[in-house]
Amino acid sequence: MARVKTGPNRRRRHIKVLKITKGQFGSRHRLFRRANEAMLKSLWYAYRDRRTRKRDLRRLWIARINAAARLNGITYSRLIHGMRREQITINRKMLADLAVRDPKTFAAVVKKAQAS
Repeated sequence: MARVKTGPNRRRRHIKVLKITKGQFGSRHRLFRRANEAMLKSLWYAYRDRRTRKRDLRRLWIARINAAARLNGITYSRLIHGMRREQITINRKMLADLAVRDPKTFAAVVKKAQAS
């Protein structure tokens, strides 16, 4: 069987890696070995942080809801409990948006939740 050399394939792979690391500093976008390390690390960070972003946003929404709830004389946990009792099904993202953009509607939700 004939020997297969990796010339064109290796070149293509190097070009692909260097293209991915284009914005990196110094040798991280010039030298293949350093660029490959940088690429692997950055792809891992991207994978990890797609999951972390979801956590961070939920924490932000809860902080906003809590702040707005306290302005209306109730704590976050009591608000969520009251909403469950009254069967008000608004997710935290929408509730946080209400708290920021439409405080009157948020106050109405709080009042309804406090009724229970």
